[in-house]
Amino acid sequence: MAKQNVAEQFVDILARAGVKRLYGVVGDSLNPVVDAIRRNSAIDWIHVRHEETAAFAAGAEAQITGSLAACAGSCGPGNLHLINGLYDAHRSMAPVLALASHIPSSEIGLGYFQETHPELLFQECSHYNEMISNPEQMPRLLQTAIQHAIGRGGVSVVSMPGDVASKPAPEKSIEHALVTARPTVRPGDDEIDKLCRMVDEAKRVTLFCGSGTAGAHAEVMEFAEKIKSPVGHALRGKEWIQYDNPYDVGMSGLLGYGAAYEATNECDLLVLLGTDFPYNAFLPDDVKIVQVDVRPEHLGRRSKLDLAVWGDVRETLRCLTPRVKPKSDRKFLDRMLKKHANALEGVVKAYTRKVEKHVPIHPEFVASVLDEMADDDAVFTVDTGMNNVWAARYLTPNGKRRVIGSFSHGSMANALPQAIGAQFTDLNRQVVAMSGDGGFSMLMGDFLTLVQYDLPVKVVLFNNSSLGMVELEMLVAGLPSYGTTNKNPDFAAIARAAGAYGVRVEKPKQLQSALKDAFKHKGPALVDVVTDPNALSIPPKISADMVTGFALSASKIVLDGGVGRMLQMARSNLRNVPRP
Repeated sequence: MAKQNVAEQFVDILARAGVKRLYGVVGDSLNPVVDAIRRNSAIDWIHVRHEETAAFAAGAEAQITGSLAACAGSCGPGNLHLINGLYDAHRSMAPVLALASHIPSSEIGLGYFQETHPELLFQECSHYNEMISNPEQMPRLLQTAIQHAIGRGGVSVVSMPGDVASKPAPEKSIEHALVTARPTVRPGDDEIDKLCRMVDEAKRVTLFCGSGTAGAHAEVMEFAEKIKSPVGHALRGKEWIQYDNPYDVGMSGLLGYGAAYEATNECDLLVLLGTDFPYNAFLPDDVKIVQVDVRPEHLGRRSKLDLAVWGDVRETLRCLTPRVKPKSDRKFLDRMLKKHANALEGVVKAYTRKVEKHVPIHPEFVASVLDEMADDDAVFTVDTGMNNVWAARYLTPNGKRRVIGSFSHGSMANALPQAIGAQFTDLNRQVVAMSGDGGFSMLMGDFLTLVQYDLPVKVVLFNNSSLGMVELEMLVAGLPSYGTTNKNPDFAAIARAAGAYGVRVEKPKQLQSALKDAFKHKGPALVDVVTDPNALSIPPKISADMVTGFALSASKIVLDGGVGRMLQMARSNLRNVPRP
């Protein structure tokens, strides 16, 4: 039997760690690894058109599966292209292993062709970033990188010169059992006791939930019922906590709606559950705040805490809920539920008024129809910008749907590549990319990846021929919009020319049939919807402090924005409010 080289050992270890695919673009320094994949049936090489797409796709796959995903780039410019997608994966706590192949080891430090220093470049977007400069470092270095990515939740980068990858692997290398899942973390009894006392002493408690409540829906609902607490959420908490929630008061923040802002600012005790909510201007500074998070470095970095609890949300609530005293006073909860319903009643007409006649089409109407027609277990990937607003306000979570975006890193062009990674996890699951024309055109080349692999991703393109969020930023600064207009082609025609299904929608009455036909199509499809560039949005509460660093405007061209089926949910929850 022929002896393994380092590249073959590298691929075998990835397969043992559960990696199914390696996304990337081939190149000379990467060739030994790609060839090892060719001869290994456990892993597929996914050839994308841009390495940024590779990193975004791996990050999305990791978020869908909860398991390690991987991407790779050849030396210099090749692996440098990974960096934006890796930043997004890292900030989304997605376990991703990135291989940054390197120039010949004998030439490092001598200004060689395509030379960069990956051990420096990727330092800020990784938990672990080291170079294999000698075969004797294998497999320990790779195993360490894998365990950092999985154990800490984020990116590990391994750089490796192509000549090292081709060398024989060490004969007596030590391969140990790999960590492939994260443990749950339970707070100590002292912290639970302190939190219990604070909850018992407070008359009005509000829960504000983030992505850390994934898998803890039942525990949050049980706790909210026992203490009669309204439940608000951040954008990344929406998919995990809003559905089947009789205590829902909406979302706070710059894309927010409903009564979440009031609930978080009018309580006696605010409990932040698994959220690293970045906009501290929306958080109160005159109430007691408790934060529960599995990442201790997140505790207290957004607001002054009265108690920091290091622990998994589900395990923390399992310990806490039996200990707290039940509350019988629903006045605060019922008042917030009424405020929430009234707030949604006031804005719902923004997307229903004359939508059948409005040309260009209201993007709110597109999002609402898309929400109604998509599968119950669909995966939505959402471009940064105004599409974040439409997804936040119109996509209805149900415990089975997933919504993925660049919600922490805020990159453009994320929806299409993330849809690629999401679709590879299950070719029979509906994946819908809610793309903006700016983001889509930025990485449009990887629409060809959909065609090459016949991935049935449905791209719904919100085409307003502008960078809408940037226009808002300019309005905030009192500047006229400049450099924000896109001169776009017929994207549907481009899709058809590439060998995919493509249809252009310019009138509202065409929308439903266009989406229906696209969803029925077995391969990739693009629905190019011409939308109103003047349809912008503002949050329910704004102040001068909130304006800084984000798009806010009180201009007459800004709409309050609708809320889709969330109004129905709010009305339903009002049935629980006792009538006077």
